[in-house]
Amino acid sequence: MLRVVERPVPAPAAGEVLIRVAAAGVNRPDIMQRLGKYPPPPGASDIPGLEVSGDIVAGVPAAIGRRVCALVSGGGYAEYCVAPIEQCLPIPAAVTTTHAAAVPETFFTVWTNLFERAGLAAGEGVLVHGGTSGIGTTAIQLARARGASVLATAGSDDKTEACRRLGAVRAVNYRNEDFVAAVKGATGGDGVDVVLDIVGGDYLQRNLECLRMHGRLVQIGLIAGSKSAIDLRAVLQRRLTITGSTLRPRTVAEKGAIARALEREVWPLLENGEVKPIVHAEYPLARAADAHRDLESGHVIGKLVLVI
Repeated sequence: MLRVVERPVPAPAAGEVLIRVAAAGVNRPDIMQRLGKYPPPPGASDIPGLEVSGDIVAGVPAAIGRRVCALVSGGGYAEYCVAPIEQCLPIPAAVTTTHAAAVPETFFTVWTNLFERAGLAAGEGVLVHGGTSGIGTTAIQLARARGASVLATAGSDDKTEACRRLGAVRAVNYRNEDFVAAVKGATGGDGVDVVLDIVGGDYLQRNLECLRMHGRLVQIGLIAGSKSAIDLRAVLQRRLTITGSTLRPRTVAEKGAIARALEREVWPLLENGEVKPIVHAEYPLARAADAHRDLESGHVIGKLVLVI
């Protein structure tokens, strides 16, 4: 159960800043934490919230007064939140402070998995599952902006149309169409170079069937479960790579390195409006439970934001 309570203002440690929170992003890991399935890492706040935007009011002296968005390990659903300075980024000029709260979690995740781990390059093809999720809307835009051809899956015709508006050349309603056949049809039977999957479970074998020679499957979610039986012959015959990662348990240094890569490679796209956070709705902090219910309903396109 989510409810508003009074807590002391957190104190920043060395290398941390205190942010007066303007807004906080809502993500599926927050729901998992609420359900007791995704406990915060040691030392992190037990308050949900993995991304915030706002003003730095204490901590590293040179940073005080900066307006930033930040990736945090917890504590975002609050008036004040601490964050390592390495995980803070300036809010791009084309993005409002409220919408900037919807940037860090998905952009950090997509960048490190799709471009660092999978090495997606211009001219390659990628299949993005959950194309209208926060991850999906970010992945479609970034892949398109960096010259890849994007295919996506979603659960309704309205959502597939949203994927196309974001830049997908082919969007598949998985409820009435086989995505493997659709991928093969769209690529002349060749398949895609990369699959970005948040589903897991029995999607594993089907994802491998979508990959061409030297293809890479990146597993970043397990909505359908963590176990699956596969035929490994495809991995050998097409020299496939299966990889994946989680973000929250990584060290501050690792997250800081991702932040600097984002500032260098992605922030110019946000600055000029070529890429943007897709915000479905905003809620006051007191309605955090409503935001969770709406995200669980499956009708959200993009992200939800709590306005503090």
